[in-house]
Amino acid sequence: MYEAAIVEPINDNAPRMQRVSGRGHVAFKHTSGLTRLSDLHQSGSAKIRLPKVYDGVPVAVLINTSGGLTGGDRLTYEAGVGAGGRAVVTTQAAERAYRSSGGVAEVANRLSAGTGAALEWLPQETILFNASGLHRSMTADLAGDARLLAIESVVLGRTAMGETVDRVAFRDRWRVHRDGRLVFADDVRLEGDGRGILNGPATAGGGLAFATLVDCAVDADTRLGLAREALGQLEIRAAASAWNGVLVARFVGADGRSLRDGLMTFLKTYRSADLPRVWHC
Repeated sequence: MYEAAIVEPINDNAPRMQRVSGRGHVAFKHTSGLTRLSDLHQSGSAKIRLPKVYDGVPVAVLINTSGGLTGGDRLTYEAGVGAGGRAVVTTQAAERAYRSSGGVAEVANRLSAGTGAALEWLPQETILFNASGLHRSMTADLAGDARLLAIESVVLGRTAMGETVDRVAFRDRWRVHRDGRLVFADDVRLEGDGRGILNGPATAGGGLAFATLVDCAVDADTRLGLAREALGQLEIRAAASAWNGVLVARFVGADGRSLRDGLMTFLKTYRSADLPRVWHC
């Protein structure tokens, strides 16, 4: 009466989708009054470029040649500056976390600064698309009198394109140590309806773009007045506080464009220097 159904066997040997894997390492040392490259390694989709600079402060530009991240991708970047040196690390463009078909992308950033050194971690924004998954971490090890200025910014979708992010899995973990002692820790967890979560008054009050800046230095507290004065000139919501050699500023923008404009204005004033040229491309 009925014909037996033919069931195709599951192919356990089906090819896996290609995933990104990369590692980049860059280090600088200070000799003869100049900070110079001392070590460079890159593999996979993690690339590092060193553009010509004119103020004596080297800039390392991180590049993910895959064009974005999705579930299963793995990237690791390491950047360090030796005693007495100063260097800036940034990215070629905004990073993009695309829809994931399974799992999350993982990005680990590891920073270090030696005695009397200063390292600036100034990547451009990360854009989270709908159904994306990204777990990111930043760990920094500083000598007693070293300085780290670091910023990360996140944008939920591209509002100009009418995109809505109602499903996302994002985690960001920061840990900064000075002489082996933890001096700053911060965790962001955005899982589920990203737009709904950021709509709350205790989160972003409806803003779809946010950023955190940390200035870890023995004299960071003395720059609180400068930071608050600079923040007061912005058209986005922002605030700063400082304690025990750590200054933290938070920023919230309605969208990626307003946040980026505000950050560029603030950083130029706070750093008393122009941003790396890639920020203007």
